[in-house]
Amino acid sequence: MRSNCLLCPRRCGVDRSAGELGYCQCGDKLVVARAAPHFGEEPCISGSCGSGTVFFSGCSLRCVFCQNSAISSGLRGKEISVGRLAEIFSELEAAEVHNLNLVTPTHFADKIVEALKLAKPTIPVIWNSSGYESVETLKRLEGYVNIYMPDFKYTSHEAAQRWSGARDYPEIAKAAILEMYRQTGSYVMDGEGLLRRGVLIRHLILPGRLDDAFDVMDWVAETFPGDEVLFSLMSQFVPLADRHEYPELSRPLSKEEFDRAYSYLSLSGIGNGYFQELSAATDEMIPDFDLTGV
Repeated sequence: MRSNCLLCPRRCGVDRSAGELGYCQCGDKLVVARAAPHFGEEPCISGSCGSGTVFFSGCSLRCVFCQNSAISSGLRGKEISVGRLAEIFSELEAAEVHNLNLVTPTHFADKIVEALKLAKPTIPVIWNSSGYESVETLKRLEGYVNIYMPDFKYTSHEAAQRWSGARDYPEIAKAAILEMYRQTGSYVMDGEGLLRRGVLIRHLILPGRLDDAFDVMDWVAETFPGDEVLFSLMSQFVPLADRHEYPELSRPLSKEEFDRAYSYLSLSGIGNGYFQELSAATDEMIPDFDLTGV
């Protein structure tokens, strides 16, 4: 009997159990590139002991400027079983990290739930994704995920199509974030300033795309007034896209663009969150996908 994969909004319908590959470039086996404490997230995530981060290979969005392209498109990583993933979760928790941080997990959602059932973690579980999520799939995660950390990359259909091949991204991301918030409610911090539950929305400022940044901030401020969600404005864009095919992405963010985005954030009405200094735009932020912990 054919098993059609409909986990992500692509709904490509391939039978991954029969060896077919989806848009994510993955078949039926979990593929992981790194599992280790990570200190490069927002302070409420990394804390002092690090975030127990599992980097999954493959991606259902595959942006042309992705900093993790070695695993999102290059598929560097190792195939593992659900049982081994559960062991990894337990090993990270034993290392006294603050949370389990699942990076680019969407195309393995069902298997991740199986592993969480086996591991039964007692620390928060983070779903760290592109924001390009099916509401139906998100509903399967309810009760297993404590913190959602989605990107909200674009409000422009044209930019979403050109750089991610997903013209429907703006509508999909908004619906997904609303479902994430329905599950978690307003964010909750503990006494050490660590996020225990809630939604942290990220936006990476892209060169020449301040309108997207402004629109995203407007939507967050209007949709979640007050202190209901956290917001992170990121300036760590590194020009990694093909310079010939995407010349508009061949330069870093300018100081003027950063200053304008930061000023807009200051006046946006968004209650709480974070912003990166322009100096964060370096490839030093990119982890080594060397199978550590796998």
